[in-house]
This record gives sequence, structure tokens and C-alpha cells, in this order.
Amino acid sequence: MNPAAGIKIEYPTGATKWILILTAISCALLELIDATIVNVSLREISGSIGATTTEIAWVVTAYAVSNVIIIPLTSMLSDFFGRKVYFTASVIIFTFSSLMCGMSTSLWMLVFWRFVQGLGGGGLLSTAQTIIIGAFPPEKISTANAIFGMGIILGPTFGPTLGGLITDNLSWNWIFFVNIPIGILATVLAWTYVGDRIGAVKPKRIDYWGILFLVISVGSIQFVLEEGTSKDWFESTEILIVSLMAFIGLIAFIIRELSIDYPAVNIGLYRSYNLALGSILNFLLGLMLFGSVFIFPLFVQISLGWTATQTGLFMIPGAIFTAFTMPMIGMMLGKGVNPKRIIIVGAVMTFFFLYILSFASPDSSERNFYFPFILRGIGMACMMSPILSLAISGLQGKDMAQAVGLSNMIRQLGGSVGIALINVFLINKNAEVRGNMLSYVTDYSQQTQERMMGIKQSFMLKGYSLQEAEMLANRSMEGVIFKQQALLSYVQGFFVVGISILLIIPVVLLIRYKKPSGGAKVVDAH
Repeated sequence: MNPAAGIKIEYPTGATKWILILTAISCALLELIDATIVNVSLREISGSIGATTTEIAWVVTAYAVSNVIIIPLTSMLSDFFGRKVYFTASVIIFTFSSLMCGMSTSLWMLVFWRFVQGLGGGGLLSTAQTIIIGAFPPEKISTANAIFGMGIILGPTFGPTLGGLITDNLSWNWIFFVNIPIGILATVLAWTYVGDRIGAVKPKRIDYWGILFLVISVGSIQFVLEEGTSKDWFESTEILIVSLMAFIGLIAFIIRELSIDYPAVNIGLYRSYNLALGSILNFLLGLMLFGSVFIFPLFVQISLGWTATQTGLFMIPGAIFTAFTMPMIGMMLGKGVNPKRIIIVGAVMTFFFLYILSFASPDSSERNFYFPFILRGIGMACMMSPILSLAISGLQGKDMAQAVGLSNMIRQLGGSVGIALINVFLINKNAEVRGNMLSYVTDYSQQTQERMMGIKQSFMLKGYSLQEAEMLANRSMEGVIFKQQALLSYVQGFFVVGISILLIIPVVLLIRYKKPSGGAKVVDAH
């Protein structure tokens, strides 16, 4: 019984329940995997369709922009069309656009269909979370969030791995084609098992102005975060103009949504103290999740010489530890363990993961990273489920569905901000470290002269002339300097990201938590 509405809720049971959950989590995984699967294939795609390295970045940007636009609108669209119809349509849009992405023969054809794919994928993510939550009674909401949290962790981890394996063994087209059979099956299952949200009321009016302002503001913010690094941030007129659009759009959006009684996105929910703090935690969670996944592959591939496939396969065991830990965290939360303590433990474990990585050296190998990644896997599990639960605690029905969309959008934006900040840090740190190193690599340094002489002699022994040996020695020295500057920049980057993770602790301490008596008081959104 839903005490707020006097509606009796019948929760799915047996095989029906688990088919519904597997359908939802599979669709969420598809969306999250596709957010990162193309990253390792961009070089092959650009060569195939004749795009430059700058142009091909739009394949990633288009998906990210449409994704973050549609996510906060999913609650309104789900109520307007009915959750069953909207979720099934999102699967069909995602699947068909995947087919068209794989068949694309030009850059802008691929960019267009990636944008459409992001619209479908964004509809899957938040709706999948409300479907999973709705399959459990209120006292087991932590279990529901633990299941959804596994998808959030596994998606960004498996995306680059699958992309590398498919591209290396088949072709880049198949990173999109593999979605088709899964999408067809998911379409049938969604239409068969997904129902409309109990108590959902179709909006009588659509807030078209609110949607327009949301598209302008959130889309512009995502564009700036995606393209800022390559365009030198505010040195670029384009970035300045889009940033101004983002600011004006955001102000207009906030004023609009707070001044009407049929908002597209109910931002008035942020009057809830815990939802506001939960959004801050979700932002930091996205920053950590995507930031650490972003920086580690760069580090091991540039500084240690790993292949993309080797990197991706190495990251899987840590994700598996997360998957195994998530249900245990859900059980602990269900038994009334204070989620604040679990989050703090997770933050400390994740900090030590990055702290250990900050001591990496050119001699580091895979065995040096196994323990840190186990720490990360368990630490992320400790943070993910409690943060998801705290962000929507005390909400029900339409409010919970809106909060889920806002939380997912904030987490996506947190990931984009994290990647952008890390990029800025690495660029500046590389320049600083290189400048310091070059001050010691001079013609007046005896060590430099001895090293260069040794390298030249080794090339001359291989049959090169003196002039060729000098040229090759200079290139070799440049390569050594680049690897060392990259190593120092990355290990310092690990430490900075680790310190930022500790920011979670004071935010967690501000959360008001009252241990429920006789079961959780959170009402779900079924």
C-alpha cells in the first residue's frame, strides 16, 4: 500500500521480477558502455571516414551533449507517454541509431546518429533506475540501488575494453552493431514486462520554454566541458560565446521552472536538504568515477607502454570486486547500518588507491596495481549505493522519478568536469615539469654529455653515420624526457584526485540521517 496515495502496490515476484530487473540493468549498461566504447576506436574511425583528429572528437561530444540534455527530462516524458511506451521507444531509438552509426560513411552522418543515440540512451538510464527501484518494496530500496550501482560502475569500465577488443579483431563498425541483437531482445522484454508508474498522471501542459532553456544551458555546459581543452578554453571566442549561452540559459531555466506550476524539471525539489547534499555527493562521485578511469589508461599507455586492450582487461578485476561488494553493502544498509559511515570508509579506501598509485615508477608493473584496484573496487561500492539512496531518500512517486533524473544528470556533469579539470592539470603540470627538467639537460651538464655520447655511440655501432647518430640521439633523449615528464605529471595527478575525494567526508557529515525504525521509510517510485 502506498500510504501517500492510498494505492495498493503489487510488486513483481519470481521470474517476472528478475526478467524486469535484468532488462532494465542491461539497457542501462548499454547506455553507459556506449558513452566510452568509441574512445579507443577514434583513430580507426577517423581514418575510415576521412576525418581529422579534431573533427572526430564530435563523435564523443554529440553523444555526451544529447545524453545530458535528455536525462533530466525522462520523468516528464515517461509520465507524458507512459513509462512502458517511453522506455520501449528509447530502446528502439538507441538500437536503430546504433545500426545507422555502424553504417555511417561520413563524419557528420556519424555525428548525427550519435546524437540520436544519446537521446535514446539518456532515456534508458534514469528510467531503468526507477524500474529497478519499483521492483522492490520501500524497505529494500538499498538493494535496488546496489543493483543499479553495479551498472554505473561496470559500464565505464567495460566500454573501452570492449571497444579495443572489437576494433582490434573486427572493425570499428561492430562497436555499434553489437548493440542490435541486445536491443531487439530488450525491446521485446521491455514491451512485455515494463509497466507504467503507479500513480503517474499525464501532464496537461508541456513546458516547452523550460525544455528549450534546459537544452541551451545543459547542452552548452556539456559542450564547453567536452571541447574546452582542445580549444584552449576561454582563449577561444567559440568557448566564450557558448559559455555565455550556458549562463543565460541556466538563469532563464531556473526562473522559468520556479515560476510555473507545470515545470519540465521540478528543481524545487532542491529545497530538500538531503537531496541538495546528495547532488553534491553525486557530482563528486561522477568526478571520481570518470576521472580515475580517464587518467589511469593514459598513465600506463604513455608512461609504461601498455596496449589499450591490456589496459582495459586489467581494469576488469577491480570492477568485479565492486560487483561482488555492492550486494553486501545493500544488505548492510537494509539492516540499518549508518550509510554515512559506509561512505566515509569508501572515500578513505579510494583515497588510498590513488595515494598508492602516486608512488608509481617506470619499473611499475601490473602486480603493483592489483591491490590498489581492489581498494578502488570496494571503495566505489561503499560510496555508490549509499549515495544513490541518500539522494532520493524521503521522496516518492513523481518526485522520486524527477530526483533520479536530476541525480543522474549531476553525476554525468561531474564526470565531464572531472575529466576537464584533470586535462587542465596535466597540461599545466607537463609544461611545468618539462621546464624544470630541461634546465638540467644542457651542453654544460656532464651527465647529459655522457648520456648523449653513449646513445650516439650505440647508433654508430649499428652502422649509422655521425650526423644520423646525433639526430637519432636527440630524438631518443626527447623521448626519455617526454616519458619522464608524463610519469611525474600523472603520479601527481593521482595524488590531487585522491585529495579531492576526501572532500566527500565533510559533505557526508552534514547529511541528516535518522535510523529508520521497523524498516526504511523511503517510498519507491513504482
